[in-house]
Amino acid sequence: MIPRIGILLILSLYLFAGISSQSNEYDATIRTMEEFSGYQIHEPTFHDSSSSSLSVDTETLQRQIDELSTFSDVPAPAVTRILYSEKDVQARGFVKNLMNISGLSVREDAVGNIFGRWVGSEPELAPVSTGSHIDAIPYSGKYDGVVGVLGAIEAINVLKRSGFKPKRSLEVIMFTSEEPTRFGISCLGSRLLAGSKELAQLLKRTVDGQNISFSDAAKFAGYSNSEDLSSVFLEKGSYSAFIELHIEQGPILEEEAISIGVVTAIAAPASIKVDFEGNGGHAGAVLMPKRNDAGLAAAELALAVEKHVLESGSVDTVGTVGILELHPGAINSIPSKAHLEIDTRDIDEQRRNLVIEKIHQSALSISKARNVELSEFKIVNQDPPALSEELITKATESACQELNMPYKKMISRAYHDSLFMARISPMGMIFIPCYKGYSHKPEEFAAQQDIANGVRVLALTLAKLSIS
Repeated sequence: MIPRIGILLILSLYLFAGISSQSNEYDATIRTMEEFSGYQIHEPTFHDSSSSSLSVDTETLQRQIDELSTFSDVPAPAVTRILYSEKDVQARGFVKNLMNISGLSVREDAVGNIFGRWVGSEPELAPVSTGSHIDAIPYSGKYDGVVGVLGAIEAINVLKRSGFKPKRSLEVIMFTSEEPTRFGISCLGSRLLAGSKELAQLLKRTVDGQNISFSDAAKFAGYSNSEDLSSVFLEKGSYSAFIELHIEQGPILEEEAISIGVVTAIAAPASIKVDFEGNGGHAGAVLMPKRNDAGLAAAELALAVEKHVLESGSVDTVGTVGILELHPGAINSIPSKAHLEIDTRDIDEQRRNLVIEKIHQSALSISKARNVELSEFKIVNQDPPALSEELITKATESACQELNMPYKKMISRAYHDSLFMARISPMGMIFIPCYKGYSHKPEEFAAQQDIANGVRVLALTLAKLSIS
């Protein structure tokens, strides 16, 4: 047994350690006392072995997800939450309140990106960030994006309950308008954070379907400084790491009974608009050899998209004709105009761009062969894909191993705010299973245990990145 004077000495050294922990000389004294007494004098710090203490309050988190889903313009189980709408404003208040309850320092920028920071012991270091979005396309579900926001706040709570104290600050971000629903621009908030001057200029003249300007819509939501969007831009290196928790939005994890997906790359889309114009005419009176059918040109191009994508030789190359509109749209009228919108994606930018060029060449040859005009072939956007940083994927894999979570390395075929955060800092993503891979529909669902698994992996990964 240690004499009373020895215990007092150890306690006094413990208190002194809190004041003079930066002194190398004193640290050596502490180590000597620890070795002599057999007792730990330093305040316990977070170690990987304490991962067993990472307990998620699953019931409270599910209640929060359910409550957030009530801020919707349509009845349950569907969710519609459009940028800067009344329900969006209410939902933002809900998230900020949860951040405040968790002891985070909350701020917002000029477009409504919301930041909640847990200040670390070395706040001068670049923080580690995490987060996602809460806006929802019409008649979608309640988990897309939301798990990455509310789950991130809970991950902070998990670390606080475990006694962890971060070195680098930890920051939760709720991004504005990941969905393109209102203004036709996806990942609006994160694109601006990444410093898109082109988008900042475009938004000055952008209106929605009701001819409401972006600026007026932002002011309705309380963002009166939205005309100066350069204030949103972040410098490269503003964060040491960014990691996003998200439902997979695909069936692989559920089908293979795997708890966690460690995302290695995010495929990026290129969007193309194509217009053909022909002569039209009566469906019965104009004979087949005399026709200049814009509809058939569009149909042939749609098949050419599939052909060129398959010819790429990679399963990671995909292409979709999501919109095909014919004018005048009558059963007994030969289409005089056809409009297509094409989405093609890949994790290899050069391979994707080669597919785009082949689609363009096919459009030209089809218009010539069918004697119709190719009046427009416009690449609307052509974002580069992003690779996850090895530092982050290794930290996530290590967290999975310590938590005994089966995991799978995989790419994200949908794109997320992480794609643009990769332009600011090293990036990574964590996927959890979702029912049948459903997303963007009311049937979207993630089980409580799967969400809890993702939150625990996120929490441990954040901890590892914070002390690095």
